[in-house]
Amino acid sequence: MVSIVIPAYNEETSIAGTLEEIRSVMSGAGIDDYEILVVDDGSTDATAELAEQAGARVLGHPHNVGYGRSLKDGIKAATYDTIVILDADLTYPAESIPGLLAEYRKGFDMVVAARSGHHYGGSMYKGPLRKLLRFLVEFTAGREVPDANSGLRVFSKGTVDSYLDHLCDTFSFTTSQTLAYMMTGRFVRFIETDYRGRVGKTKVRLLKDSLRTMQYIVQAIIYYDPIKIFALFSAIMILAAVLLFLAGAVLGINAPYYLGLGCLMLSVVIFSMGLLADVLRQIMVK
Repeated sequence: MVSIVIPAYNEETSIAGTLEEIRSVMSGAGIDDYEILVVDDGSTDATAELAEQAGARVLGHPHNVGYGRSLKDGIKAATYDTIVILDADLTYPAESIPGLLAEYRKGFDMVVAARSGHHYGGSMYKGPLRKLLRFLVEFTAGREVPDANSGLRVFSKGTVDSYLDHLCDTFSFTTSQTLAYMMTGRFVRFIETDYRGRVGKTKVRLLKDSLRTMQYIVQAIIYYDPIKIFALFSAIMILAAVLLFLAGAVLGINAPYYLGLGCLMLSVVIFSMGLLADVLRQIMVK
């Protein structure tokens, strides 16, 4: 029994095709006990009407409130515990769903479709930003993360419920969910999936959404493992001190030594703050 939750905002050109593809795939895989729940996020086109005509259960927002909020509302309204989330723009192949479900039943807390293919590469700006975000996520999680922000994944409604209040209401919902699961010891599996060209106009605002994603990565570190970010800044101060000491030795002047000593003392203060933050986190979770 599966609930497939699809957030949709002005996707009239693709929603019917998405639902048709899902039904075809589920029927072919012999999966009969499922529902399709479309969360219409304040669309100004015929998205909701077309979804209803295609037989989906439709929830509606009076105005646009965000991708993450739509997913949260859909998850809360879902009938079944096994949740599949999928975008409405036909970028993620529905034929990947049975394989994700099969892997999920092996005992993983979440199975994520890791995007691949030339459509995933995107523009010359997306590539470097994705690499930076991936580095930050992997530093935070302490493990390899092929695709933290994939919009096709399987997880349990019962498991995600305790995280929902701390997950992002906008584009970064999936990134914040990936980090939350990994930083609390959940089992997460990634399966490579071909990513297709989008139908319709993208809703992603590259710079703004990337900055917001970085914000939630930092917030995730502070909430789940605060000492990690304080240790990073402390290490930066130590590195700065070493460089200043070397500069003082090369230039034969005292000013870099004094600045280096200041950096060393600051590194101790920062690390001590990290220890305090970690103690406070442990107190809060008890």
